Amino acid sequence: MASGERMDNHREVVERLRSAFRSGVTIPEQFRRAQLTKLKSLLKDNEEQIVKALHEDLAKPKFEAIIAEVDLLDAAGVCRQNLATKLDDCFVRREPLGVVLIIGPWNYPLQLLLTPLVAAISAGNCVIIKPSEVSAATDKLVAELIPKYLSQDCYAVVRGGAEETMGLLQNRFDHIFYTGSQNVARSILQAASIHLTPVTLELGGKCPCFIYGRVNITSAARRLVWAKFFNAGQSCVAPDYVLCTKAMRDALLPAIRETLEDFYSKEPQKNADLPRIVSLRHWNRLMELLGKTSGKVVVGGESDREDKYIAPTVVVDVAEDDALMAEEIFGPILPILTIESLEEGIDIINRKEKPLALYVFSDESSLVTRVMEKTSSGGFCSNDGIIHMTLPGLPFGGVGASGWGSYHGRWGFETFSHQRACMLRGWALERLNGLRYPPYTDDKLSWLRWTASPKSCSIM
Repeated sequence: MASGERMDNHREVVERLRSAFRSGVTIPEQFRRAQLTKLKSLLKDNEEQIVKALHEDLAKPKFEAIIAEVDLLDAAGVCRQNLATKLDDCFVRREPLGVVLIIGPWNYPLQLLLTPLVAAISAGNCVIIKPSEVSAATDKLVAELIPKYLSQDCYAVVRGGAEETMGLLQNRFDHIFYTGSQNVARSILQAASIHLTPVTLELGGKCPCFIYGRVNITSAARRLVWAKFFNAGQSCVAPDYVLCTKAMRDALLPAIRETLEDFYSKEPQKNADLPRIVSLRHWNRLMELLGKTSGKVVVGGESDREDKYIAPTVVVDVAEDDALMAEEIFGPILPILTIESLEEGIDIINRKEKPLALYVFSDESSLVTRVMEKTSSGGFCSNDGIIHMTLPGLPFGGVGASGWGSYHGRWGFETFSHQRACMLRGWALERLNGLRYPPYTDDKLSWLRWTASPKSCSIM
């Protein structure tokens, strides 16, 4: 199919959805509830196929697929609570934006595509979703299932690679929601700027894990290992590197080794609970990073190209300018940087771009508070990793280079809504309105200033 034909097809899809939106079909609460119920049925009816597709793409074990992709999508119930708006003479009316585009990533190819879809449906929008072609099995399954369960007039799936995505972006949307890399985000912003389309960016960055002061070493190791190697480290909120003293590092390493053996056995490559790298291109990138480091591999390091396998790996003696510190790792490689003081660690964090998440492991609450107050990040969690993003009551999003905007629960509903300020006025008190009409006098000005003062109630 020629590029122009693809663009025409995308334009037809966009116009079909825009026509449906203008008809008002997505506005009634009953319609939104019905679509969300069908989306939940999609997950329930096809759980086995979903788990199979995720395993084919990333070798995700069933447990990880269920808790991180399927069960997290039950946020629909949270969104449904936000549909009603209390009317008054002066009020804020939440209105759908129109036709929105959601572009999903490959690392959690279902959850990170459908969670914003839930929010967009809840807010009353028509939606085009673009799954990642990298996670091919999930991409194919989503394209098959969505039209079977949701209104084809209001929701569509567009498949393809970078060329198809850029062609799609030439159309005008009312909002674009993108989860992925910073490099691609720049291209999306350029395309969106032509139409002045607002954009939500869920990116990533190098999420630090600060381990300092009094710490339960065994618990810290278990929580760090789980958060880092869940999904083989292919999580935007995974701890990217550790900051600790040499003494802490020496105490932590034996606990990490013991935890890895406990979690994944002495032969982790044969363990079904450890996922694989998504593609050979990503495997090659990670192995190149590992080959460039000046640090010392003290745990793991084994790999198998054909199996797209990299063992859970820990690297020590890593400098701030090391190859492993130049970009987000996004894989099962954990560098440890040693520091002499709390302030040195804070300075290292603040010299880098603001991360999507920042973790502090410490039993000292004053220390945790100090790091929280002296740094900036999309999210913050003490004594654990990743868990904060599972709570729909908390907004999830980045700051600066790690993302723009937030979602989850109510926050997603707001992201896909326009907060329209409304005032419904009658014709009473027209004589008093004369204060604002010409001819202007000092007396009128005095009265107007009094009516606008905090101690008065404006009658205008």
